[in-house]
Amino acid sequence: MRKLSLWLLLCLAAISSWAQDYSNAAAQAARLQALAKNYPQLVQLKSMAKTNGGKDIWLLTIGTGKTASKPAIAVIGGTEGNHLLGTELAIGFAEQLLKDANTETTKALLNKTTYYVFPNMSPDAMEQYFAALKYERTGNNTETDDDRDGQLNEDGMDDLDKNGKITWMRVTSPLGEYKTHPDDPRVLIKADVLKGEKGQYLLLQEGMDNDKDGKLNEDGQGGIAFNKNLTYNHRTFAAGAGDYPASETETRAMLDFLYDAFNVYAVVSFGSNNNLSTPIAYNPQSALQRIVAGWLEPDTKANSVVSELYNKVTGLQNAPRTAAAGGDVLSWGYYHYGRLSFSTPGWWMPRAKPDTAKKEKAFTVDDPTANALRWLGQQGVNAFTDWKPIQHPDYPNQTVEIGGIDPFVMINPPYKFAAESVKKHTDFLVKLANLQPEISITNLQTEKLGNGLTRITADIMNKGVLSTHSKLGERSYFVKKVKVALNTGAKQEVVGGKKIQLFNSIDGNSSQKLSWLVKGSGKLTLEAGCPTAGYANIDITL
Repeated sequence: MRKLSLWLLLCLAAISSWAQDYSNAAAQAARLQALAKNYPQLVQLKSMAKTNGGKDIWLLTIGTGKTASKPAIAVIGGTEGNHLLGTELAIGFAEQLLKDANTETTKALLNKTTYYVFPNMSPDAMEQYFAALKYERTGNNTETDDDRDGQLNEDGMDDLDKNGKITWMRVTSPLGEYKTHPDDPRVLIKADVLKGEKGQYLLLQEGMDNDKDGKLNEDGQGGIAFNKNLTYNHRTFAAGAGDYPASETETRAMLDFLYDAFNVYAVVSFGSNNNLSTPIAYNPQSALQRIVAGWLEPDTKANSVVSELYNKVTGLQNAPRTAAAGGDVLSWGYYHYGRLSFSTPGWWMPRAKPDTAKKEKAFTVDDPTANALRWLGQQGVNAFTDWKPIQHPDYPNQTVEIGGIDPFVMINPPYKFAAESVKKHTDFLVKLANLQPEISITNLQTEKLGNGLTRITADIMNKGVLSTHSKLGERSYFVKKVKVALNTGAKQEVVGGKKIQLFNSIDGNSSQKLSWLVKGSGKLTLEAGCPTAGYANIDITL
């Protein structure tokens, strides 16, 4: 009986440990299907496509009534397969929002705003976290010849120490660029040759040169990375980018949907790029050239407004600086989709303060790995594999050791911290909707002029903080403009002014004053709006 009780305790501990981890593709699908089942009036769930690995690309539409007729925010998770938190933020946002579905605040929000949630755009790559061999991967299951040698997937990962994860190799060499960290001998840092320092080690990813081309792990399983496969500044022929933009089923599925979703006014993606902590600065040299390569000035101001909101809501500090590499969601959303586009990793390694109780001292050399190991250790997380010597066939007569920091831990928090991050980003996505453009008709006046004529004047106003369109989006023929229409009856005639007028955009908290001269009597209707800012109408009696 005692042995049985011990067995049960061990089983429960294992179940608890599993439950406190990120969700694999099957668990993600179950969470999404539960939302669709529990909130049928607010949620539509659809599989947009299947990857080459047989995984679903889900779209979760959240809103009331005719969701396509309301201003929308696209929320995109899993842009990079090794960024587990991104998917957790996207699904967690939907769960948190719908948990409060019966509150007046959430009802009001969903009455005016639609959310299109793409929870995981990289399910093939993300599954590697849950596989028997754990390593960071961003490419899907499309077979690729990354080293251009005519063979597919012939030089993949090798678990040389058989511990179920790919870590690092340090090879003692007079050509090495790395030395041990002065405050943490587990960590290697680059030697500063300008200070006369000499390296002792080569630092390489754990593996072997299976195809004998002098490179390690350069052509393994996992081909095309979603966040390199989009259309703006696509790095054709670069590893993981694909031979042409949108070559992948999952990429095309998202683009096909969003290009038809004229009501989307903002894209928020979770990944390594970050223009929410620090907004993109206006660069006239890039922005004003014939082929625009920088954000236009009004859009950088909008980015600053949203960035200020993000920092206030999340309270996150010391964000790492990033630069979009091309083929990514952040760049595509702005330059090719014509919307305001935002991105954030949602979490980054905090700066670890020395634990004086353990007699820790401040680092004499700043290093992200040393900082990570200290912070993780303070949280009770062991994320380091001790260096262990091995015999390596590619480095005969050299000292080779396997070990180092574990995969995934530098960009994903321990799961116990994920809930806090989800809450902060849910609050941000809700408050972002409070800034959205909103068309209204105000200051309506009618004036009888005699001879059956009436002058009508009205202000077409954008009550929102954000413009109805990005400034770059104004140049796109694939974005619906603001339309103002005076709908007359058979016995009415517009003799002054235009029955239908189009505006490229209306800035936030601003208006356009219009006037018409109408002959006749009875009622007519004034309508104004666009998909990204909603519609308003008002009846007028002549």
